[in-house]
Amino acid sequence: MPVSRVFVVRCAPLLAFCAGLLVLCGCGSGKKSGADSVTGKVTLNGQAVAGQVVFVGTDKTEVASPIAPDGMYRVNNPPKGQATVLVKGTGTPAGGALPKDTKGPDVGGGSTGVAPPAKYATAAGGLTFDVTGGEQTFNIELKP
Repeated sequence: MPVSRVFVVRCAPLLAFCAGLLVLCGCGSGKKSGADSVTGKVTLNGQAVAGQVVFVGTDKTEVASPIAPDGMYRVNNPPKGQATVLVKGTGTPAGGALPKDTKGPDVGGGSTGVAPPAKYATAAGGLTFDVTGGEQTFNIELKP
């Protein structure tokens, strides 16, 4: 029995230290703090859109993300609060019209998505989203 008592006496400080670490660290949910993001899919008539999504905060801060070939996007650390959301076509000339000899916008990675209507490149497109923090989803179905 004396051996186990010595073991307990020697290990008590280590056990107390470990218990303190558990209290300080907590169990948590496994999510990173400060990892605010908005993800979603941008489509037009059911087809993926080529270009980028831009979140514009009330202070005019802009945070953009490219749209993947499947229409998915992820905006990291978007401005919190009511944000205006823009969808801009990559390589689309002003006004949204492509020359007749052009196949379409070229988005990095060889995207074959459709170009978004020009109205969504400005606040006149009417897209808004309330960014509250954490991980949020905002699927965007554009209208012609």
